[in-house]
Amino acid sequence: MHVLTVPRPVVRAWAPVLAAAAIWVVLYRSILPFWDWVVYDALGLVAGTRLAGAVHFFFYDVSKLLLLLAAAVFVVSVLRSFLSVERTRAMLGGRRTALGTVLAALLGASTPFCSCSAVPVFIGFVSAGVPLGTTFTFLVASPMVGPVAVAMLYGLFGLPIAVLYVVTGLVLAVVAGTLIGRMRLERFVEPFVYETTMREGIDPSRGLTWADRFTIGRDEVVDIVRRIWPYLLVGIGLGAAIHGWVPEDFFARTAGPDNPFAVPLAVLLGIPLYTNAVGVVPLIGALHAKGLALGTLLAFMLSVVALSLPELILLRRVLRLRLIVIFVAVLAVAIVATGLLFNALFGVATLTP
Repeated sequence: MHVLTVPRPVVRAWAPVLAAAAIWVVLYRSILPFWDWVVYDALGLVAGTRLAGAVHFFFYDVSKLLLLLAAAVFVVSVLRSFLSVERTRAMLGGRRTALGTVLAALLGASTPFCSCSAVPVFIGFVSAGVPLGTTFTFLVASPMVGPVAVAMLYGLFGLPIAVLYVVTGLVLAVVAGTLIGRMRLERFVEPFVYETTMREGIDPSRGLTWADRFTIGRDEVVDIVRRIWPYLLVGIGLGAAIHGWVPEDFFARTAGPDNPFAVPLAVLLGIPLYTNAVGVVPLIGALHAKGLALGTLLAFMLSVVALSLPELILLRRVLRLRLIVIFVAVLAVAIVATGLLFNALFGVATLTP
């Protein structure tokens, strides 16, 4: 009887990676209860206050995003070692670009990331040679559409509104990604994102071992995290500072049904806020009770989850300012147009559960 044996070099290469993966899982599952203990027990801050919320938000999100960034860069770098950048672009470009964009929107909808959490995956997509428009589609769809948020919308407003929100989010993601892709803006991505050079001591001409591929992944993690972490701290710090600031009364006065500029104002008010779709749904319910129209509420929710200021600060490390401005302009115009359309079609009455 032949017994399948694993070569010793493969075992030596995989053992530390599997151990690191196990540690990563333990850390990721532990960071929330750990920071709960630190903030509420060790520091004695009162749960529910803005100070406690801001401190908890900062440390938890920094820890979570660093772990996500490390995992995403490592996995993408290892996968990239099997497939050249040129081949990846060929597979997702040309006639398949439209299909890739739709698939990116569906993939984004299935990942429960907030806008900043989606940035590490966005970086991995770009560095792997995925077309820029496709990566932007993922970046928009991931924070905007999620099963938990959809379930909460269903509970608040009923099935038609939940479905409408999903369709709107997917369409906006595809439209924004398609427009950006057709503008050919790759030159406004920071050059280091596209760098795929092999590390010293690795000879690609002789073929790569598992140890070589894992070395590439490890070195890419160190390099990307070193470049990104200051921007991550600034972005999350800003998000923590404004976390929990919910201007319900001010919003109801300035973006109420009698204001013809309610939808653009809703978008402008939504951009500085930083939360995911789940976090903004309760605020949407409160604003609904104050009589705001459907399109205004959708515009506000879409801008909060897809155009957060901390996300844009983090993106500034990998994208040049012109591309970020174009991204914000394209998506903001699309969101305003969507809000105006739904206000004209449905007004306030449609929101009755």
